[in-house]
Amino acid sequence: MLTDDDLEFLGRPLHGFLTVAGGPEPAQPRPIWFEAGAGGLVRFITEPGSLKVRRLRADPRVALVVAAPVGERERWVSVTGRAVVDDEGATELCERLAARYWDMDDPARGKDLAAMVAGGLLRVTVQPEKVFRFSF
Repeated sequence: MLTDDDLEFLGRPLHGFLTVAGGPEPAQPRPIWFEAGAGGLVRFITEPGSLKVRRLRADPRVALVVAAPVGERERWVSVTGRAVVDDEGATELCERLAARYWDMDDPARGKDLAAMVAGGLLRVTVQPEKVFRFSF
């Protein structure tokens, strides 16, 4: 599914754009922090009361698109699959993602992280069913 090249690309601190199924309205992608790792699983965190959690519990289908930033050659990876929501390891995942996306030497970011963790988080794990990629 995810190749070593995909995992290297997805290992960068890029934002992913997540779309969840379900709901009467058109899809509304949201930017997320994520990690792709062992076994090709993709994981991200979210707040328990978020709309995405309600929709995922009703219909676990998701799509995640990650693109290279402007100024780099065009490249993107798209993963579709089914998500499982739980709270196991959510704090540890949040801490890893914060260190990846933020400068944790900045005291303000330490406070931001503490507030995120204190609010309670859920971990979402996506098992890829299809992977599409493009590079130019």
